[in-house]
Amino acid sequence: MKGTSGLERRRSREGQLAILGAAVAWSTAGLAQRELDADPATQVAGRSVFAAIALFALVLATERRGTVRAFHSMGRWGLAMAVFLAISSGTFLLALNYTTVANVLFMQAAAPMIAALLGWVFLSEKVDRRTAIALALAGVGVLLMAAGSFDAGVAAVLLPFVMTASFAVVIVIARHRREVSMMPATATSQVLVVLACAPFAAFGSVSRGDWAILAALGVGQMGLGLALLTIGARLIPPAQVAVISLLEIVLGPLWVWLAYEERPTTATLIGGLVVVGAVVVQSWGPSTKGAASRDGAEARERRREQTPAESVPEAHV
Repeated sequence: MKGTSGLERRRSREGQLAILGAAVAWSTAGLAQRELDADPATQVAGRSVFAAIALFALVLATERRGTVRAFHSMGRWGLAMAVFLAISSGTFLLALNYTTVANVLFMQAAAPMIAALLGWVFLSEKVDRRTAIALALAGVGVLLMAAGSFDAGVAAVLLPFVMTASFAVVIVIARHRREVSMMPATATSQVLVVLACAPFAAFGSVSRGDWAILAALGVGQMGLGLALLTIGARLIPPAQVAVISLLEIVLGPLWVWLAYEERPTTATLIGGLVVVGAVVVQSWGPSTKGAASRDGAEARERRREQTPAESVPEAHV
Protein backbone atom coordinates (compact mmCIF):
# COMPACT_ATOMS: atom_id res chain seq x y z
CA MET A 1 0.00 0.00 0.00
CA LYS A 2 2.84 2.38 0.87
CA GLY A 3 4.46 1.72 -2.48
CA THR A 4 1.22 2.40 -4.31
CA SER A 5 0.60 5.57 -2.30
CA GLY A 6 4.11 6.79 -3.00
CA LEU A 7 3.70 6.07 -6.71
CA GLU A 8 0.42 7.97 -6.80
CA ARG A 9 1.99 10.96 -5.02
CA ARG A 10 4.89 10.98 -7.45
CA ARG A 11 2.55 10.81 -10.44
CA SER A 12 0.46 13.58 -8.97
CA ARG A 13 3.52 15.82 -8.53
CA GLU A 14 4.66 15.07 -12.08
CA GLY A 15 1.20 15.88 -13.41
CA GLN A 16 1.02 19.14 -11.48
CA LEU A 17 4.48 20.18 -12.70
CA ALA A 18 3.54 19.34 -16.28
CA ILE A 19 0.36 21.47 -16.14
CA LEU A 20 2.34 24.23 -14.42
CA GLY A 21 4.84 24.14 -17.29
CA ALA A 22 1.99 24.23 -19.82
CA ALA A 23 0.48 27.30 -18.13
CA VAL A 24 3.85 29.07 -18.19
CA ALA A 25 4.27 28.24 -21.90
CA TRP A 26 0.78 29.51 -22.73
CA SER A 27 1.34 32.70 -20.74
CA THR A 28 4.16 33.86 -23.04
CA ALA A 29 1.88 34.52 -26.02
CA GLY A 30 1.21 38.16 -25.19
CA LEU A 31 4.82 38.95 -24.32
CA ALA A 32 6.08 37.42 -27.58
CA GLN A 33 3.38 39.12 -29.66
CA ARG A 34 4.35 42.52 -28.30
CA GLU A 35 7.85 41.99 -29.77
CA LEU A 36 6.57 41.39 -33.31
CA ASP A 37 6.78 44.03 -36.05
CA ALA A 38 4.90 41.98 -38.67
CA ASP A 39 1.32 42.89 -39.55
CA PRO A 40 -1.50 40.95 -37.82
CA ALA A 41 -2.28 38.59 -40.73
CA THR A 42 1.40 37.66 -41.05
CA GLN A 43 1.62 37.09 -37.29
CA VAL A 44 -1.31 34.69 -37.34
CA ALA A 45 -0.17 32.79 -40.43
CA GLY A 46 3.47 32.66 -39.29
CA ARG A 47 2.71 31.27 -35.86
CA SER A 48 0.39 28.68 -37.36
CA VAL A 49 3.05 27.45 -39.79
CA PHE A 50 5.35 26.54 -36.92
CA ALA A 51 2.49 25.33 -34.74
CA ALA A 52 1.30 22.97 -37.47
CA ILE A 53 4.80 21.50 -37.83
CA ALA A 54 5.17 21.08 -34.06
CA LEU A 55 1.72 19.57 -33.61
CA PHE A 56 2.08 17.16 -36.50
CA ALA A 57 5.38 16.04 -34.97
CA LEU A 58 3.61 15.56 -31.63
CA VAL A 59 0.88 13.46 -33.26
CA LEU A 60 3.53 11.39 -35.01
CA ALA A 61 5.39 10.85 -31.73
CA THR A 62 2.28 9.74 -29.85
CA GLU A 63 0.41 7.83 -32.56
CA ARG A 64 3.44 6.44 -34.47
CA ARG A 65 2.11 3.90 -36.96
CA GLY A 66 -1.42 4.98 -36.23
CA THR A 67 -0.84 8.59 -37.34
CA VAL A 68 -2.69 8.31 -40.64
CA ARG A 69 -5.52 6.44 -38.93
CA ALA A 70 -5.74 9.15 -36.25
CA PHE A 71 -6.33 11.86 -38.83
CA HIS A 72 -8.63 9.70 -40.92
CA SER A 73 -10.78 8.82 -37.92
CA MET A 74 -11.48 12.48 -37.10
CA GLY A 75 -14.65 12.42 -39.19
CA ARG A 76 -16.96 15.38 -39.60
CA TRP A 77 -16.97 16.20 -35.89
CA GLY A 78 -13.19 16.27 -35.85
CA LEU A 79 -13.25 18.59 -38.84
CA ALA A 80 -15.82 20.79 -37.11
CA MET A 81 -13.57 20.90 -34.05
CA ALA A 82 -10.61 21.86 -36.26
CA VAL A 83 -12.60 24.68 -37.91
CA PHE A 84 -13.65 26.23 -34.59
CA LEU A 85 -10.17 25.76 -33.17
CA ALA A 86 -8.82 27.58 -36.21
CA ILE A 87 -11.23 30.47 -35.64
CA SER A 88 -10.30 30.63 -31.96
CA SER A 89 -6.57 30.38 -32.60
CA GLY A 90 -6.58 33.02 -35.31
CA THR A 91 -8.71 35.52 -33.43
CA PHE A 92 -6.61 35.00 -30.29
CA LEU A 93 -3.47 36.43 -31.89
CA LEU A 94 -5.46 39.07 -33.78
CA ALA A 95 -7.10 40.19 -30.53
CA LEU A 96 -3.70 40.77 -28.95
CA ASN A 97 -3.11 43.46 -31.59
CA TYR A 98 -6.19 45.44 -30.51
CA THR A 99 -6.53 45.09 -26.75
CA THR A 100 -4.57 44.24 -23.62
CA VAL A 101 -3.21 40.80 -22.90
CA ALA A 102 -5.22 40.75 -19.67
CA ASN A 103 -8.48 41.35 -21.53
CA VAL A 104 -7.80 38.52 -24.00
CA LEU A 105 -6.75 35.98 -21.37
CA PHE A 106 -9.51 36.82 -18.90
CA MET A 107 -12.08 36.53 -21.68
CA GLN A 108 -10.62 33.19 -22.75
CA ALA A 109 -11.06 31.88 -19.21
CA ALA A 110 -14.82 32.23 -19.62
CA ALA A 111 -14.94 29.59 -22.39
CA PRO A 112 -15.95 26.65 -20.13
CA MET A 113 -18.89 28.63 -18.76
CA ILE A 114 -20.03 29.66 -22.23
CA ALA A 115 -19.74 26.00 -23.22
CA ALA A 116 -22.03 25.06 -20.33
CA LEU A 117 -24.53 27.66 -21.53
CA LEU A 118 -24.36 26.32 -25.11
CA GLY A 119 -24.88 22.78 -23.83
CA TRP A 120 -27.95 23.89 -21.90
CA VAL A 121 -29.46 25.82 -24.84
CA PHE A 122 -28.73 23.43 -27.72
CA LEU A 123 -28.31 20.03 -26.07
CA SER A 124 -30.67 20.34 -23.08
CA GLU A 125 -27.85 19.57 -20.66
CA LYS A 126 -28.78 19.92 -17.01
CA VAL A 127 -27.12 22.80 -15.20
CA ASP A 128 -26.58 22.20 -11.48
CA ARG A 129 -26.53 24.94 -8.89
CA ARG A 130 -22.74 25.25 -8.84
CA THR A 131 -22.56 25.61 -12.64
CA ALA A 132 -25.43 28.11 -12.61
CA ILE A 133 -23.53 30.26 -10.11
CA ALA A 134 -20.40 29.99 -12.25
CA LEU A 135 -22.39 31.00 -15.35
CA ALA A 136 -23.81 34.05 -13.58
CA LEU A 137 -20.38 35.12 -12.34
CA ALA A 138 -18.81 34.62 -15.76
CA GLY A 139 -21.57 36.64 -17.40
CA VAL A 140 -20.99 39.56 -15.04
CA GLY A 141 -17.23 39.35 -15.57
CA VAL A 142 -17.50 39.28 -19.36
CA LEU A 143 -19.88 42.27 -19.36
CA LEU A 144 -17.48 44.24 -17.17
CA MET A 145 -14.54 43.48 -19.43
CA ALA A 146 -16.52 44.33 -22.56
CA ALA A 147 -17.64 47.64 -21.04
CA GLY A 148 -14.03 48.46 -20.22
CA SER A 149 -12.89 47.76 -23.79
CA PHE A 150 -15.35 49.86 -25.80
CA ASP A 151 -13.00 52.85 -25.81
CA ALA A 152 -10.40 50.75 -27.66
CA GLY A 153 -12.79 50.09 -30.56
CA VAL A 154 -15.11 47.36 -31.80
CA ALA A 155 -12.27 44.92 -32.55
CA ALA A 156 -11.13 45.04 -28.91
CA VAL A 157 -14.54 43.70 -27.87
CA LEU A 158 -15.52 41.53 -30.83
CA LEU A 159 -12.31 39.55 -31.40
CA PRO A 160 -11.91 38.28 -27.79
CA PHE A 161 -15.59 37.32 -27.73
CA VAL A 162 -15.38 35.42 -31.05
CA MET A 163 -12.22 33.69 -29.78
CA THR A 164 -13.94 32.60 -26.58
CA ALA A 165 -17.26 31.59 -28.15
CA SER A 166 -15.58 29.48 -30.84
CA PHE A 167 -13.45 27.73 -28.25
CA ALA A 168 -16.59 27.08 -26.21
CA VAL A 169 -18.01 25.25 -29.24
CA VAL A 170 -14.83 23.13 -29.28
CA ILE A 171 -15.44 22.21 -25.65
CA VAL A 172 -19.03 21.17 -26.39
CA ILE A 173 -17.92 18.99 -29.32
CA ALA A 174 -15.19 17.42 -27.19
CA ARG A 175 -17.62 16.53 -24.42
CA HIS A 176 -20.17 14.89 -26.69
CA ARG A 177 -17.82 13.34 -29.25
CA ARG A 178 -15.10 11.84 -27.10
CA GLU A 179 -13.98 9.60 -29.94
CA VAL A 180 -12.50 12.69 -31.64
CA SER A 181 -8.81 12.97 -30.77
CA MET A 182 -7.64 16.37 -29.66
CA MET A 183 -4.17 16.51 -31.21
CA PRO A 184 -5.01 15.67 -34.86
CA ALA A 185 -7.85 18.21 -34.76
CA THR A 186 -5.55 20.86 -33.28
CA ALA A 187 -2.84 20.19 -35.87
CA THR A 188 -5.42 20.37 -38.65
CA SER A 189 -6.75 23.64 -37.25
CA GLN A 190 -3.36 25.28 -37.70
CA VAL A 191 -3.23 24.21 -41.35
CA LEU A 192 -6.65 25.82 -41.82
CA VAL A 193 -5.39 29.04 -40.23
CA VAL A 194 -2.41 29.13 -42.61
CA LEU A 195 -4.66 28.54 -45.63
CA ALA A 196 -7.05 31.30 -44.53
CA CYS A 197 -4.42 33.92 -43.66
CA ALA A 198 -1.60 33.22 -46.13
CA PRO A 199 -3.21 35.25 -48.99
CA PHE A 200 -3.15 38.32 -46.72
CA ALA A 201 0.28 37.72 -45.17
CA ALA A 202 3.51 39.44 -46.20
CA PHE A 203 6.07 36.74 -45.42
CA GLY A 204 8.75 38.48 -47.49
CA SER A 205 8.82 41.43 -45.11
CA VAL A 206 9.28 39.37 -41.94
CA SER A 207 12.61 39.97 -40.21
CA ARG A 208 14.81 37.22 -38.79
CA GLY A 209 13.87 38.34 -35.31
CA ASP A 210 10.18 38.03 -36.08
CA TRP A 211 10.69 34.56 -37.59
CA ALA A 212 12.41 33.48 -34.37
CA ILE A 213 9.52 34.82 -32.27
CA LEU A 214 6.92 33.19 -34.51
CA ALA A 215 8.79 29.88 -34.23
CA ALA A 216 8.86 30.24 -30.44
CA LEU A 217 5.12 30.92 -30.42
CA GLY A 218 4.29 27.98 -32.66
CA VAL A 219 6.66 25.41 -31.19
CA GLY A 220 7.01 26.59 -27.60
CA GLN A 221 3.80 28.35 -26.67
CA MET A 222 1.48 25.98 -28.58
CA GLY A 223 3.42 22.77 -29.21
CA LEU A 224 5.20 22.47 -25.88
CA GLY A 225 2.13 23.67 -23.99
CA LEU A 226 -0.06 20.99 -25.56
CA ALA A 227 2.58 18.29 -25.03
CA LEU A 228 2.81 19.13 -21.32
CA LEU A 229 -0.98 19.25 -21.08
CA THR A 230 -1.20 15.78 -22.62
CA ILE A 231 1.25 14.44 -20.05
CA GLY A 232 -0.18 16.20 -17.01
CA ALA A 233 -3.85 15.58 -17.74
CA ARG A 234 -3.23 11.83 -17.63
CA LEU A 235 -1.88 12.04 -14.10
CA ILE A 236 -4.16 14.42 -12.18
CA PRO A 237 -7.95 15.02 -12.06
CA PRO A 238 -9.50 17.53 -14.51
CA ALA A 239 -10.35 19.93 -11.65
CA GLN A 240 -6.68 20.27 -10.76
CA VAL A 241 -5.81 20.80 -14.41
CA ALA A 242 -8.36 23.63 -14.63
CA VAL A 243 -7.22 25.37 -11.46
CA ILE A 244 -3.47 25.10 -12.14
CA SER A 245 -4.06 26.34 -15.69
CA LEU A 246 -5.39 29.59 -14.23
CA LEU A 247 -1.76 30.52 -13.60
CA GLU A 248 -1.62 31.51 -17.28
CA ILE A 249 -4.14 34.27 -16.60
CA VAL A 250 -1.95 35.64 -13.81
CA LEU A 251 1.40 35.34 -15.60
CA GLY A 252 0.33 36.54 -19.06
CA PRO A 253 -0.59 40.10 -18.00
CA LEU A 254 2.30 40.12 -15.49
CA TRP A 255 4.92 39.54 -18.21
CA VAL A 256 3.71 42.46 -20.35
CA TRP A 257 3.32 44.69 -17.31
CA LEU A 258 6.93 44.04 -16.30
CA ALA A 259 8.28 44.39 -19.86
CA TYR A 260 6.08 47.17 -21.27
CA GLU A 261 4.17 48.58 -18.31
CA GLU A 262 0.95 47.56 -20.07
CA ARG A 263 -1.78 48.23 -17.54
CA PRO A 264 -5.26 46.75 -18.02
CA THR A 265 -8.25 48.92 -17.19
CA THR A 266 -9.93 48.68 -13.80
CA ALA A 267 -13.00 47.16 -15.46
CA THR A 268 -10.83 44.45 -17.08
CA LEU A 269 -9.17 43.59 -13.77
CA ILE A 270 -12.43 43.43 -11.85
CA GLY A 271 -14.20 41.49 -14.61
CA GLY A 272 -11.23 39.15 -14.94
CA LEU A 273 -11.20 38.39 -11.23
CA VAL A 274 -14.91 37.60 -11.39
CA VAL A 275 -14.33 35.22 -14.33
CA VAL A 276 -11.46 33.51 -12.49
CA GLY A 277 -13.76 33.08 -9.51
CA ALA A 278 -16.34 31.50 -11.81
CA VAL A 279 -13.76 29.02 -13.13
CA VAL A 280 -12.80 28.02 -9.59
CA VAL A 281 -16.46 27.63 -8.58
CA GLN A 282 -17.18 25.40 -11.57
CA SER A 283 -13.98 23.33 -11.37
CA TRP A 284 -13.47 22.83 -7.67
CA GLY A 285 -16.75 21.78 -6.13
CA PRO A 286 -17.65 19.21 -3.49
CA SER A 287 -18.78 16.68 -6.10
CA THR A 288 -15.36 16.75 -7.75
CA LYS A 289 -13.58 16.19 -4.46
CA GLY A 290 -15.92 13.42 -3.46
CA ALA A 291 -15.52 11.63 -6.75
CA ALA A 292 -11.77 11.89 -6.53
CA SER A 293 -11.71 10.41 -3.05
CA ARG A 294 -13.83 7.46 -4.15
CA ASP A 295 -11.75 6.61 -7.17
CA GLY A 296 -9.60 3.52 -6.78
CA ALA A 297 -6.50 2.60 -8.72
CA GLU A 298 -8.51 0.98 -11.52
CA ALA A 299 -10.78 4.02 -11.91
CA ARG A 300 -7.76 6.33 -12.04
CA GLU A 301 -6.22 4.21 -14.76
CA ARG A 302 -9.43 4.34 -16.80
CA ARG A 303 -9.57 8.10 -16.36
CA ARG A 304 -5.99 8.46 -17.56
CA GLU A 305 -6.85 6.54 -20.71
CA GLN A 306 -9.89 8.74 -21.32
CA THR A 307 -8.17 12.04 -20.58
CA PRO A 308 -7.05 13.13 -24.08
CA ALA A 309 -10.65 13.71 -25.17
CA GLU A 310 -11.68 15.20 -21.84
CA SER A 311 -8.67 17.49 -21.63
CA VAL A 312 -9.56 19.48 -24.71
CA PRO A 313 -11.30 22.22 -22.67
CA GLU A 314 -7.98 22.95 -20.97
CA ALA A 315 -6.05 23.39 -24.21
CA HIS A 316 -5.23 26.96 -25.08
CA VAL A 317 -5.02 28.80 -28.38
